[in-house]
Amino acid sequence: MVKKLEGAGLRGQVAGETSLCTVGQEEGLAYRGHKIETLAEKGTFEEVAYLLLYGKLPNTSELSDYKSLLKSLRDLPDSLKKVLREIPASAHPMAVMATGCSMLGNLEPEESMDAQMDSINRMVATMPSIVTYWYKFSHDGEDISLVNDEETMAGHFLHILHGKTPSDLHRRVMDASLVLYAEHEFNASTFTARVCASTMSDIFSCVVAAIGSLKGPLHGGANEAAMEMIENWKTREEAKTNILDMLANKGKIMGFGHAIYSERDPRNAVIKEFSKELSQEYGDDSLYQVSEEVEQVMWDEKRLFPNADFFHASAYFYLGIPTKLFTPIFVMSRVTGWTAHCMEQRANNRIIRPSAEYTGPETAVWVDLEDRE
Repeated sequence: MVKKLEGAGLRGQVAGETSLCTVGQEEGLAYRGHKIETLAEKGTFEEVAYLLLYGKLPNTSELSDYKSLLKSLRDLPDSLKKVLREIPASAHPMAVMATGCSMLGNLEPEESMDAQMDSINRMVATMPSIVTYWYKFSHDGEDISLVNDEETMAGHFLHILHGKTPSDLHRRVMDASLVLYAEHEFNASTFTARVCASTMSDIFSCVVAAIGSLKGPLHGGANEAAMEMIENWKTREEAKTNILDMLANKGKIMGFGHAIYSERDPRNAVIKEFSKELSQEYGDDSLYQVSEEVEQVMWDEKRLFPNADFFHASAYFYLGIPTKLFTPIFVMSRVTGWTAHCMEQRANNRIIRPSAEYTGPETAVWVDLEDRE
């Protein structure tokens, strides 16, 4: 069943056309016609990035060349590293990513739209480096190397975060997570990017604008909020008691429901299974058990299902990822979708300028300053 969309927040309004993604049709999600379940099972993030940015799945040589290109672009200019070292640990990680992206655009500007793909691939390659370099320096005092032999973005991120080669399972789960978050049609941050692109602004500015939109707690951050909620619960019984109390007190339970999907989020089943596998490897599945109990209570009490963010919280915990970096991972992945939308907007552009329904007074009488109350 397709969820009826109407009401505030432009619900149900068609704001443009896209060939990149379908959301909610038969409760599914597809990138350029490829179902998300298939992409997460059989594809890699690099293949999905290529699909979104170049319009097709790469063949063997194209994929090899693309992975080599991204690998060569991961390191950051020294002047950008200097800026990141000045940002305190107390800063919001999303603000750090916006600052890093903006600085990169100053150092390596998009000279023309003919060069847009060069700038896009540079951002795709450097997003993990930007936030992880800042995090390791500001929190641990480490000036880490951003050069390694990892062939994939997932492996690279985990390697620079933990300072060691990740296991095959960890690399695989991280890769699937990046696939799941890569694109999601006209959500708030993507629409922000397209509005910016419609003004013919540069691609770095479009991504910075999108990051600012994603920084808002009603869009990004649900997986962080979910983790902060469940991390102190040790048993199913404790989870059930606390969730019921929160519901009784009308508390906000993050990570459930969706603006488009009505019965399920197709991304949830994928990451939930990976979270279960990671918990078994970890040797303590209590966080997974707690998550599963919360899922059951929310369905029984409210008929609300977990969205992509909820089981990502436990999956990222088992991968050893600090909670502060949960939402920045969203950026590492979604920069592919954002920039693909920007290219699509640029290719058939008209500035996005909607109208508003005025609700103020019809007329007003001017009162001189000395006569005003």
